[in-house]
Amino acid sequence: MSKQNAHPITACLLICCPDRPGIVAGVSQFLYQLGANILDASQHSTDPREGLFFMRMEFQLDLLDKTALEAAFQQQVATPLQMEWKIDYSDRRMRMAIMVSAYDHCLLELLWRWKSGELPVDIPLVISNHSQLEKECTAMEIPFHYLPVTASTKAAQEQAAIRLLEEHHIDFTVLARYMQILSPQFVSRYPQRIINIHHSFLPAFAGARPYLNAYTRGVKLIGATAHYVTNELDEGPIIEQDVARVSHKHTVEDLVMLGRDIERQVLTRAVKAHVNNRVILHGNKTIVF
Repeated sequence: MSKQNAHPITACLLICCPDRPGIVAGVSQFLYQLGANILDASQHSTDPREGLFFMRMEFQLDLLDKTALEAAFQQQVATPLQMEWKIDYSDRRMRMAIMVSAYDHCLLELLWRWKSGELPVDIPLVISNHSQLEKECTAMEIPFHYLPVTASTKAAQEQAAIRLLEEHHIDFTVLARYMQILSPQFVSRYPQRIINIHHSFLPAFAGARPYLNAYTRGVKLIGATAHYVTNELDEGPIIEQDVARVSHKHTVEDLVMLGRDIERQVLTRAVKAHVNNRVILHGNKTIVF
């Protein structure tokens, strides 16, 4: 494999394989032979219960022929060790789409983090079934696509959204309080590529007024969950969660304010984990390094 230029790039390798001696040594030796410098390595084993080994390794190397590198890794390391693996490179930013309805707090948090440089992604578009948030997006020069939806137009609206995602070569989509249930056909096109956020009252307080119902019941904890979307509503693999304690002194408005603040933080952490390749999916759960 010949060098294309002398500028180093950072790569991130995620692996899952049956646990056995020599895995770390095999990967490290392969990278050593390339002249790579390992910057970070994290690992987790489920042995003896499930006998699986997970690892995230970040390394720096001079830019090589990626196709040749990956073919060599598959032949020399992955195949002998029965690995499932993926590798991403720092010279290409992920392309993130946002889908949102009328609530603005999660959308604005993501846009602010993106503008400040905390989210190293490109945002080619925002899709919404309401028009209220167009001004906030266009002010940051992000194209806003208003795709209204009714029960009779849902299938056509989803096809329009899919066309936009494909045309803009979107890597993953964030549902920033998008208050529509995606069809199985939509979800199946993007496995582990749609991130959702919801409050922690589910399934106890579903519906349009969860905070009022929680207040009436006298809950003592509120929180939020960010997860990958699957066909099982709000039951996909969890990426991030958080909670806050509340008491009888808090009003419904207090609960709403606290809940939205937690949703913003949890969603941001989940998106960062995904963008930084810190998540490995294992069945219906995640390993987050």
